[in-house]
Amino acid sequence: MKKLLIFGFECAIIAIMSYKENFIRFMAASGALTFGSFTLKSGRQSPYFINAGNYNTGDEIAKLGRFYAECIVHNKISVDTVFGPAYKGIPLCVSTAIALESFDLSVNYCFNRKEEKAHGEGGAFVGKQPVVGENVVIIDDVSTSGKALREVLPLLSNVNVTAFVIAVDRMEKALNSDKSAVQQIYDEFKIPVFSIINMEDIMRAVESGVIEGKEHLSAMSEYRNVFGVSG
Repeated sequence: MKKLLIFGFECAIIAIMSYKENFIRFMAASGALTFGSFTLKSGRQSPYFINAGNYNTGDEIAKLGRFYAECIVHNKISVDTVFGPAYKGIPLCVSTAIALESFDLSVNYCFNRKEEKAHGEGGAFVGKQPVVGENVVIIDDVSTSGKALREVLPLLSNVNVTAFVIAVDRMEKALNSDKSAVQQIYDEFKIPVFSIINMEDIMRAVESGVIEGKEHLSAMSEYRNVFGVSG
């Protein structure tokens, strides 16, 4: 029995690492993850850069939805509706809702309009209209300040937001704090934040040869030592 339990545990760990490593390969192949020297909006010089705008084909957005779905399933997040903040979250929530069907999870999708519609059916939402008590998972690409979350949470005041799911947690300090954006979001809103991968996953993938870029490892380690936070 112990061997079976241990074997099952090891299989679960392998499955989790597999989808994380596959996502990192996917990011590199799509050009969404690149290495070099990049000036971030914060002014920091980063040895790696993530540009979700480089996912630009139907195949890529379908695969991206699948990785979000895997993150939701692996973390056993309760979900009735997948919500995407306009504008980047719109294709993400739709593709994730479709991908969850392959896990036998039939869920709704919803996204907000930046400008509330005053004609026709009106309203701030497209897709499933949120109702009191339903479990909503908010999907976004990355979170550096929590701005998108702050904008949409007032619109979702009657629902149960079970999680905020992002693609990458950079695991670095905010400009005004020793905590990361992810940690600040939880402190402020008490909403669990899950990421498909984080910076440490990327570094492990480079170190183990999952993707190329070993020449950038020392710069990444130095950046992590200066700006990083613990997981």
